[in-house]
Amino acid sequence: MESGPSAELIRAQLRRLRMKAGLSQEEFGKLVHFSGSHISSIELGQRPFDRLFLKRADEVLDSGELLITLLKMAEREGQPSWLRPWLDAERDAQLLWCYHPTLIPGLLQIENYARTVIRADDMLSDDEVERRVAVRMDRQAVLGRPQPPKLVTVIEETVLRRADESFRGIMAQQIAHLLECAERSHISVHVVPAEISTHVGLAGPFTLARSEGGEWVGHLENQLGGTSIDKDEDVASLVARWESVRSEALPRRQSIELMKEVMTSWS
Repeated sequence: MESGPSAELIRAQLRRLRMKAGLSQEEFGKLVHFSGSHISSIELGQRPFDRLFLKRADEVLDSGELLITLLKMAEREGQPSWLRPWLDAERDAQLLWCYHPTLIPGLLQIENYARTVIRADDMLSDDEVERRVAVRMDRQAVLGRPQPPKLVTVIEETVLRRADESFRGIMAQQIAHLLECAERSHISVHVVPAEISTHVGLAGPFTLARSEGGEWVGHLENQLGGTSIDKDEDVASLVARWESVRSEALPRRQSIELMKEVMTSWS
């Protein structure tokens, strides 16, 4: 993030925190491993800042992660209009149902897997890839809050086994992460075995979120972005599709054993 009102706010807070700490630009620069002139350029908007710099600045200035929090808010505001309603629903959900026919769902992706998947779009710059990875990782914080939502995911066995030699190391880490997640009381991972060749879910990925008040919102992904669904009849259709997909998947414990078997087959 380099320009705009949010970036200016972050620079202003950085400058305020540094001065409150009684540090010159040179002194602060030494603590975050930059020159004083580099710090000056960042505060003046002549150089960009990144997440790693702000994280280090928060640590040095003992700011309670203020700068990183402001960055997350700015990134959220910078999301496309079609995604914002879903981000609100996801953040406030008490229950999340997620199915994806070709990928590990984003809420359960490890950073290296997410980066590899996002980088497959060769139209994205390296900076944009890293920004999207960071946003995806930040969204996973919903699963670590004091009262997290119940997350139920359904994935395909073929997704677990899609790993050539160059991708197998990342996939092994990803499945290990899925196994760790599946042991948490509020997360269930279910696998549709490969012998189930057709079912309604193969038409595309979707997620459903239910709020504390019982309202449902759905989200459909596509090549150009996604669509939030809140009409009663459309939500009801997605719930019916979810029930159909979920019925094809293995129970929780059998799914865990299948994931372990996939990893064992590689070694």
